[in-house]
Amino acid sequence: MKIVLAYSGGLDTSVLLSWIKEKYEAEMIAFCANIGQEEELKGLDKKAKKTGASKIYIDDLQDEFARDFIFPMIQAGAIYENQYFLGTSIARPLIAKRMVEIARQEGAEYIAHGATGKGNDQVRFELTAAALAPELKVIAPWRDASFRQNFPGRAEMIKYCEEKNIPVQATAKKPYSMDRNLLHISYEAGILEDPCLDASASQYKDMYTLSVSPEDAPDKPEYVTLDFEKGLCVSVNGKKASPLAVMKTLNKLGGKHGIGRVDLVENRYVGMKSRGVYETPGGAILHFAHRQMESITMDREVMHLRDSLIPRYSELVYYGYWFSPERFALQALVNESQQNVSGTVRLKLYKGNIITAGRKSPVTLYNPHIATMEADPTKAYNQDDATGFIRLNGLRLRVSAQVHGPIQK
Repeated sequence: MKIVLAYSGGLDTSVLLSWIKEKYEAEMIAFCANIGQEEELKGLDKKAKKTGASKIYIDDLQDEFARDFIFPMIQAGAIYENQYFLGTSIARPLIAKRMVEIARQEGAEYIAHGATGKGNDQVRFELTAAALAPELKVIAPWRDASFRQNFPGRAEMIKYCEEKNIPVQATAKKPYSMDRNLLHISYEAGILEDPCLDASASQYKDMYTLSVSPEDAPDKPEYVTLDFEKGLCVSVNGKKASPLAVMKTLNKLGGKHGIGRVDLVENRYVGMKSRGVYETPGGAILHFAHRQMESITMDREVMHLRDSLIPRYSELVYYGYWFSPERFALQALVNESQQNVSGTVRLKLYKGNIITAGRKSPVTLYNPHIATMEADPTKAYNQDDATGFIRLNGLRLRVSAQVHGPIQK
């Protein structure tokens, strides 16, 4: 029996590796994905094997993450509940996809993960596996009552590692949990479970990793120019860049100016509300710039149609349906909508704010001669035509008022 485990080398996954191996008498294959978490991966191979793994895969998936997951989502304008940039949500299907590939390569019958039974990640991992490899079975220890009974807390995990001689560095637990990747860092649980706690207060300044607080950002604004081709950012400040390079550059710029901090209470797919604090400096800049590019290049009705689908698309990502027929169908519409979203956007970054400082495109639909309040030299718009336009659109309102009386509300 072979099992592929999502593994980080920390306390939780070290315990999981040993416990699963013992319970199922299985051969354990560990998998660690580098998706921009900036964690030290040196020595992970040795640690995994000492803990009980027969083999470990450590794969750098950052390019794929930026190109095939983050950028298509940015094209769709996806933000969950108008606030969350979906940083954790979009990473899970990529990790699960690679786990499935390894399982097939190794002839494993199972994949395993350490996602809690209360969260969204368990759903995202397992829906991805269902879509890509329905023959695989899933082991989720946190949904196993015997596992929870053996490990009700961190102290029991540390004791277990000491007894099993598992090499983990047990430190005092932080008063919150973190998850980092190329798109963002999330903070939740612990002290953050109180929605009244001001996470922006000075005493919590050390919690943040990617960005300075807006108050501590430079007093001088900084300008950045982004070039787009078909809705994809292809260069920053005139320098051609891959999706990965774009994300790294914008993360650094945004973090410097306190961009992209979000504190919200969101609705988890499993039914409960959850408070989270997020840093998404590069993603916030990219999303804002992309919208500005669309504003002068995208047809009104196409934009409104795409915008009407943003909540649905965002839910699909958040709920774990990245590899679903409905997401592929929506992506096809998104891709078509982006065919003319090309040009340049200039932004000003200043103390947590992203300010538009100009946009231009060779295929702009904005025509100053038509929009001008002065005489239109093109004669494309005759103001007299508005009389009939308004009268026709007001017909149903007049008929209703004549039948039912004028609206009193």
